[in-house]
Amino acid sequence: MKERITLNHGSGGRQTNELIRNLFASRFGMNEPLTDSAVLKKPEAALVFTTDAYVVDPVFFPGGNIGKLSVCGTVNDLAVSGARPEHIACSFIIEEGFPLDDLISIVDSMADEAARAGVRIVTGDTKVVGKGKCDKIFITTSGTGVIEKGREHIGSGSRVRAGDRLIINGPVGNHSIAVLGARNNLSFSTPVLSDCASLNHLTACIIDKCSDIHFMRDLTRGGLAGVLNELAGMTGRGITINESAVPVDEPVRGVCEMLGFDPLTLANEGKLLIVASARAEKEILRRLKSDPLGRDSTVIGEITESDKNMVILKTSSGGSRILDMPSGEQLPRIC
Repeated sequence: MKERITLNHGSGGRQTNELIRNLFASRFGMNEPLTDSAVLKKPEAALVFTTDAYVVDPVFFPGGNIGKLSVCGTVNDLAVSGARPEHIACSFIIEEGFPLDDLISIVDSMADEAARAGVRIVTGDTKVVGKGKCDKIFITTSGTGVIEKGREHIGSGSRVRAGDRLIINGPVGNHSIAVLGARNNLSFSTPVLSDCASLNHLTACIIDKCSDIHFMRDLTRGGLAGVLNELAGMTGRGITINESAVPVDEPVRGVCEMLGFDPLTLANEGKLLIVASARAEKEILRRLKSDPLGRDSTVIGEITESDKNMVILKTSSGGSRILDMPSGEQLPRIC
């Protein structure tokens, strides 16, 4: 029986990783490490380039919509590579019968988010397909940015060392739970909003003033657990995380406990992981907390020499376990 693509291949976990490495990267001649953006070196500067597709269901959710999400996702992929995002291209595939007012709202949100991020949407394409040939609307965005000399290592993690601190800029899991609630008409006693936001101003406020940042990555599909395992694999080093230090909002924690989700594996659209030297920890936290998108920033763990290529979670109960790469698809079409 022929193997077929399943929803698991879009999870951001092990199956996605295998598909990217064994199919796309091997045939396209992509070199390791596989980062969120490609750094294209030129004599006068390094150009950073990224692309992504958005198929979130529903297209409107608390805290955002597919248009805002498409701009934030592209800006963030550039920003965590250490680059200054500049230009975005966007393509729309729209199902026949899609309400024009909804399309206007989506496009307006893209324009507003691009203005907030300080990037320009400069080109694009539009296709309309017959009813039932796509689900409402799909958006693909590509983005370019410029990376200053000396920052090329940030996306690759090549300077990560034992003793480095791991910092995140706030609670995890909100985006996934917000989309899940909208998809299934769930009502929460305390509203859960997506954390969808462009992070380039936040990243700029630390990398412009601190040379001790060794890695950054936004916590999208696969969540915190996925990024930590990618980092361990890229660097060959061990990682220790304190479960009690990872911030999770109570409504998100409650839904996860009720439905059996692990908030550490849930997708986010406004959260990032920063790896930096111990001596830079306090200054980075001070700068992050001065921004609304980083006011809940905290240290959650560190890089270790032992347990290479493994992520160890020190649990709230006092034990420890391996935090593995997520496998399977908990929540499809989350971005």
